[in-house]
Amino acid sequence: MQNSFTNPEPRPDPDAQIFAISVAAELAGMHAQTLRNYDRLGLVTPHRTTGGGRRYSPRDVALLREVQRLSQDEGVNLAGIKRIIELTNQVEALQRRVGELSEEIEESHSPVPRRDLVHIPRSTALVVWKRRSQ
Repeated sequence: MQNSFTNPEPRPDPDAQIFAISVAAELAGMHAQTLRNYDRLGLVTPHRTTGGGRRYSPRDVALLREVQRLSQDEGVNLAGIKRIIELTNQVEALQRRVGELSEEIEESHSPVPRRDLVHIPRSTALVVWKRRSQ
């Protein structure tokens, strides 16, 4: 008997561009024309096929649902929603950068010496001598 914790089901890639506009519209509970309008306004930008067709990812569908929630439940207009999405993306990018910097800090405290850093023991004093002008 396999435990679901030891052999989890593979999760679909949230960025996989797999849904045609009609399917994405149905999944998001919207009309396909609404998705076209959101694309034109820059709220949700799907991937384009070589023929120009729109392909939506599971992440895009989740974003469409959030746009609908903000609009209908919270009364936010589309310009406000666009700004919320931009700020959310900016926060996520900053959080990723903080994570990267945290990893760099952790690596710099590693007991394994790094070739790009020079270790100066704390007991060593550094004296700067400057000749006096006469």
